[in-house]
Amino acid sequence: MRIAVVVPTYNESENLPRLAEALLALRPPIEVFCVDDNSPDGTGDIADKIAENDARFHVIHRTGQRGYSISSKEGMAWCLAQGFDLVCTMDADLSHDPQVLPRLVAAVESGADLAIGSRYTPGGKIEVDWGPLRRGVSQMGSAYARVMIGTPARDCTSGFRCYRATMLSRVRIAEIRSEGYSFLIELLAALTDLGATVVEVPITYVDRRHGSSKISRSIVYEALWQTTMVGLGRLTGSRRRAARSAGHPE
Repeated sequence: MRIAVVVPTYNESENLPRLAEALLALRPPIEVFCVDDNSPDGTGDIADKIAENDARFHVIHRTGQRGYSISSKEGMAWCLAQGFDLVCTMDADLSHDPQVLPRLVAAVESGADLAIGSRYTPGGKIEVDWGPLRRGVSQMGSAYARVMIGTPARDCTSGFRCYRATMLSRVRIAEIRSEGYSFLIELLAALTDLGATVVEVPITYVDRRHGSSKISRSIVYEALWQTTMVGLGRLTGSRRRAARSAGHPE
């Protein structure tokens, strides 16, 4: 199995070295694709230095439109084109424990098409000082997405994932409209429509070690809007028609 991990970065200079060290020490061996959005804090330069010392660490420098969605799509497309068997994604801020990654990989190797590192499945935890409002928005947002998508997954907005490449390649990733983290919801919806087997692996989500969060009100509003559009598409059958037009089973 060839395993790739896509890590979008923007101003993660303090977190990236520690994350890279942990990922490159994992077994089975993986390859890391850092997709840097022209970070003004020098994250891209740090990534280049890591790549010079380890051939399994790769850097994609982006200079156009910034955003989690477009960076993730570019990284995923690159990994699929390179023939990786499994494509994983995770945040660069150390809120996702690299030591959990082998469990996600094992879940896909055992038959799942997508394994989600889940905060809300039994055994999952959130150890952050969000306060009741932020925590409620996260929990209710994921629950709303679950209903709109029609998926049994409890954590629809987690970016800690492992995809089976053969299933991921069936999704028209480039056509996903979301610009922010609602990209994760749209992608999960597309995989659900394709009949993907989705499992959740409990994780303990912790707060970022350094830097500031990229979550903004506009990202939250976009997620609500796009989730609603996905749900309406499901009710009207347009999602199923889109799957048929792409040559995929419903």
